[in-house]
Amino acid sequence: MITMNLKVNEYTSRVLGVVKEKYGLRDKAQALDRFAEMFGDDFVDREVREEVVREVIEGTERHFKKYGLRSRTMEEIEKSIEGK
Repeated sequence: MITMNLKVNEYTSRVLGVVKEKYGLRDKAQALDRFAEMFGDDFVDREVREEVVREVIEGTERHFKKYGLRSRTMEEIEKSIEGK
């Protein structure tokens, strides 16, 4: 749990108040948590999917095998992505 001290505008406060009442929550902090649960997935994945982690690891390993510690330019990275 993280503690925050927030300043919000009047509209945001009213929205949180409605969410609080609609779901029978104790306070606006719980309302903010509920709001994030409802709409947060549109912006942030809850957990990194295993397949994404595997792709990053495999890509990193391919890079080190081919280039060692040499960095690549954005053009090289884009070409390798487009080539898939």
